[in-house]
Amino acid sequence: MCTIEMKSETTMRDWIADNTATSAEAIVTKFDAGAKIAELQAAIESVIRGKSETVKFALVTLLAKGHLLIEDVPGIGKTTLSNALARALDLSIQRIQFTSDLLPSDVIGLSIFDQKSGEFEWKPGPIFSNVVVADEINRATPKTQSALLEAMAEEQVTVEGISRRLPLPFMVIATQNPSEHHGTYPLPESQLDRFMLRLHMGYPSLEDERSILHDRERINPLDLIRPVLDQGEIIELQDMVTSVRFDEALVDYLLQIVDETRHSEVLELGISPRGSLALFRSAQAMALIEGRNYCIADDIKRLVLPCFAHRVIVNSRSSGLKNRTREAEAALQDILQKVAVPV
Repeated sequence: MCTIEMKSETTMRDWIADNTATSAEAIVTKFDAGAKIAELQAAIESVIRGKSETVKFALVTLLAKGHLLIEDVPGIGKTTLSNALARALDLSIQRIQFTSDLLPSDVIGLSIFDQKSGEFEWKPGPIFSNVVVADEINRATPKTQSALLEAMAEEQVTVEGISRRLPLPFMVIATQNPSEHHGTYPLPESQLDRFMLRLHMGYPSLEDERSILHDRERINPLDLIRPVLDQGEIIELQDMVTSVRFDEALVDYLLQIVDETRHSEVLELGISPRGSLALFRSAQAMALIEGRNYCIADDIKRLVLPCFAHRVIVNSRSSGLKNRTREAEAALQDILQKVAVPV
């Protein structure tokens, strides 16, 4: 058993070493990333008031080539954040309203028989877009939810034995209500694991809510957002993320946190290698957003909860049905307190 774990950790180290640039000049030679990212963040925050950290995490997901899950009670601003991010990007955008009667073919497309030509003609679904906003994803049945699995993991869909590539960059921004709400189908672990980060909006402060009311007194600020980044710039920023340096001491810190989740008495399911890679890449993206070409321990600490909380499972002895998210976050906080931060 010990041999297998050591081999897995070595593989992770090799992957990180092979995929991280060692040259500090790798980022400097590119266009002004900081100005573009700041402009994008400002555009989104003109709509989403008082949620600077949440907006930053959304940008982390975009630049790290991940997918974003936004979970909270209705009316908090989940869909507004999704739409604001999508509109600030000069990309093709499709919004899918997930309902209980939505079919997989409504998402990925289908072949229709053309009587004139006597052949089947492929009709692509809304998944063939750069940004897909999946609104209230847990309102759809598990069969329809699973239609997104291949697209999110491999950036392609396979129908009738034919694989079709999706446009790049490709990002799914999904919103969902808490699973205890009536008429929802909780996402299974395999689907949750495809999302790089899960965010909670939370209620705004009274002053921020006052600003929201004034902003919408005459016009919806969403209508004022103009594209900030085009397709080429987004891809270039995503490439720059992979050049952010990740010190060996930080690799040890990340792996120790992951190992603690796998041996915790509170957690039934720990973090998989996919989760480790997600934290590694999102930490690089956070560093780039904050204008650094190297990661620090604080990048990892800030991202552990949004990156790991939806991937772990609290065991039944330590869990109540309605508070599993909160208990998972508490368990991860305890692990962060336990693992020594590299100096």
